[in-house]
Amino acid sequence: MSESPNSPTDTVRDEAVVAALREALPADAIIALDDDVMAAYAHDEGEWVPFGRPAAVVRPATAEQVQAVVRVCLDLGVPVVPRGAGTGLCGGANAIDGCVVVSLARMDAVLEIDPVESIAVVQPGVINDDLRAAAAARGLWYPPDPASAPWSTIGGNVATNAGGVCCVKYGVTRDYVIGLQIVTGTGELVRVGRRTAKGVAGYDFVGLLVGSEGTLGIVTEVTVKLRSARAPETTVAGYFDSLVAAGRGVAAVAEAGITPSALELLDRHCLEAVDAWKNMGLSAEADVVLLARTDLPGEAGVAEAQAIAAAFDAGGATFSVVAEDAEEADALFAARRLAYPALERLGPVLTEDVCVPRARVSEMLGRIETAGAAHGVHIANIAHAGDGNLHPLLIVPAGDEAAKAAAHRAFDDIIAAALELGGTVAGEHGIGLLKRGGLADEVDPAVMDLHRAVKTALDPHGILNPGKVVA
Repeated sequence: MSESPNSPTDTVRDEAVVAALREALPADAIIALDDDVMAAYAHDEGEWVPFGRPAAVVRPATAEQVQAVVRVCLDLGVPVVPRGAGTGLCGGANAIDGCVVVSLARMDAVLEIDPVESIAVVQPGVINDDLRAAAAARGLWYPPDPASAPWSTIGGNVATNAGGVCCVKYGVTRDYVIGLQIVTGTGELVRVGRRTAKGVAGYDFVGLLVGSEGTLGIVTEVTVKLRSARAPETTVAGYFDSLVAAGRGVAAVAEAGITPSALELLDRHCLEAVDAWKNMGLSAEADVVLLARTDLPGEAGVAEAQAIAAAFDAGGATFSVVAEDAEEADALFAARRLAYPALERLGPVLTEDVCVPRARVSEMLGRIETAGAAHGVHIANIAHAGDGNLHPLLIVPAGDEAAKAAAHRAFDDIIAAALELGGTVAGEHGIGLLKRGGLADEVDPAVMDLHRAVKTALDPHGILNPGKVVA
């Protein structure tokens, strides 16, 4: 990781960048001299991913100010690294030496909730949960709900095409974004997409930009579809004595033709870590817990909950139950969201994000256990199990370089296993810097050339988040 002092040449360059930014932006939009503050904006939450020292951090308040930043950087040939809340896990928001980091946190307004068209228009710095609350106040619902929803921004969710607990039934961010305002790599402020329920005019630039991690444009406004508020959910819990058995439970739900509104996996390591931190008393007498929900109303919901419990039993659950206590059910899902920060308290966590076909979940979970055993690495597991999106969490003691190297080897083995089983190296966290090698292993070289061609077409000067996704 780079945080070395600037050379005299670097200092002169950085001073020129700061001087140009001060001419283009209000004074309160620029952080340039406080190294400690700038360091907080230099990287995301990705463990052991390299980062550099920015020349400046800017916090624009308007789309026009973002445009001004990009035009300054174009004139000076300086890289631009956009940033949301910094909750990413792959280094997608990591600075490079001499860049300008554009924090979009000040652009945090919900501009419009339209109950007739069932859409919302928001700035990129809006927190996911704040959008969901604003929609709920109008009887509407925004489904994408990553575990980081209380902290992550809509702009960051767009950048990585974030998913979440509900995605098994309701889809991911790309399924809801219908319009974007962006600043292009040539400094133009443009709109792509639509506000209408349907529209196929021209190429789907919105679909292309969602998941592009700021490498093709900087998002300054987002228009999303909303759904009607749904019925209260019913929770089903299943206990299993191994990861492989829990994987069979996931397959059994799919084979029964059931699409729950959530189907999540937590192993004993996760529950014990949450209990140790929050004293919630949730540790179950099982190695793995599957948590499912149904949001069908009335008797249909009761029947689906019972069918899920039966599928868990058919898959080998040692115990299954339809929760009658809403408080207990909510606590279990709260534990799911708290699992990652709870495990971070045990030491540095290298987070995987692979996705495999649902029929291969059991086998993939077994391969994860094998990787951990082979390299002597402590691996905890959480997962959006219903759509095959697994998040093995590789935990090492702080400062243990040998354990860190072993974790990287296990990480690589898990990626290789996911690809071998017909999966992908990134389900929802993106590629960033961490998984560029995995992406190259996954896609054909000719397709990698297409990636580079698109990047060149939309960012001809190569200033937008360079080095991320495609090397």
